[in-house]
Amino acid sequence: QVQLVESGGGLVQPGGSLTLSCAGSRFSLEDSSVGWFRQAPGKEREGVSCISRDGRSRVSDSVKGRFTISRDNVANTVYLQMASLKLADTAVYFCATIFGDYYATCLRPQTFRNWGQGTQVTVSS
Repeated sequence: QVQLVESGGGLVQPGGSLTLSCAGSRFSLEDSSVGWFRQAPGKEREGVSCISRDGRSRVSDSVKGRFTISRDNVANTVYLQMASLKLADTAVYFCATIFGDYYATCLRPQTFRNWGQGTQVTVSS
């Protein structure tokens, strides 16, 4: 059974930074496409950033230049480095994975089969 565990969320002031982690167990993230998504209250889940099996990455326009996705195959973990955080970045952040290469659609929630439980990120002064 695929398991994903997100961590690293918390409270941060505007302009601050956080790094989220998505750790996989019972499967290899290296063989998968992994996406980071977020959902704010009353809003739809949106794609933030993703990395395909072959290592190509995508990032949404709303976080371009501020968020960076990376993968550590030894640790079987995908990271989301978030900088210059804004109030609008407040949301529950989820990671998701699917076996294979889904670069073209990896910012779409419907692409993914396996989801973590989410971690709260709150940007507030």
